Amino acid sequence: MTNPAAPRRHLPTSPFRRAPAPPPPKQFAVGDRVTHDEYGLGRVIGAEGDGEIAVLVDFGSRTERLPAPFPRLFLL
Repeated sequence: MTNPAAPRRHLPTSPFRRAPAPPPPKQFAVGDRVTHDEYGLGRVIGAEGDGEIAVLVDFGSRTERLPAPFPRLFLL
């Protein structure tokens, strides 16, 4: 028997394990030091929607606007 491709759904009436809580969304503020898998080290110089929608990051040689979610951007 093989594993199903889709993850199992949690039934709210189940007496067993609860569904894992989703991770909180990443938020960045102006001045935060960050690292990106492709662009390297940088500093947040602008934020749209308090850093929840997109951020503008200065990586030294280039400036990039990175929209949310931020899968490859990490706070230092």
